[in-house]
Amino acid sequence: MINVVCAVIQDGCGRVLGCQRPEGKAHAGKWEFPGGKIEPDETPVDALYREIVEELGCAIEVGEAMAAVAHHYEGFSIHLMPYRARILAGAPVAMEHAELRWLTLAECASLEWAEADVPIWKSLAGD
Repeated sequence: MINVVCAVIQDGCGRVLGCQRPEGKAHAGKWEFPGGKIEPDETPVDALYREIVEELGCAIEVGEAMAAVAHHYEGFSIHLMPYRARILAGAPVAMEHAELRWLTLAECASLEWAEADVPIWKSLAGD
């Protein structure tokens, strides 16, 4: 089981920041919340701060933890720990993703998401 964190970053209008996985990576073209693997010497929150700087080039404030998701992909399993977050400094830039997009929850439903991320946006939508 791989421990992973992600940030559910919302703007002032309630939209969430979705990130499209780039070509050449597992699940290319699918959408996800930004984040990544927790290193052995990191707390989940520390890992999330690091991942957002690496992936988006901005600073965030980490808020409350949301319900974790366990998902089994072909060949590996992840324990995904989402946190609500907001941008403190800088504007998100797609440094490791094909595209970034501010999405309404209705728009989330129209995109193909990485399977582990689906329960997260659905919980925001009240599903």
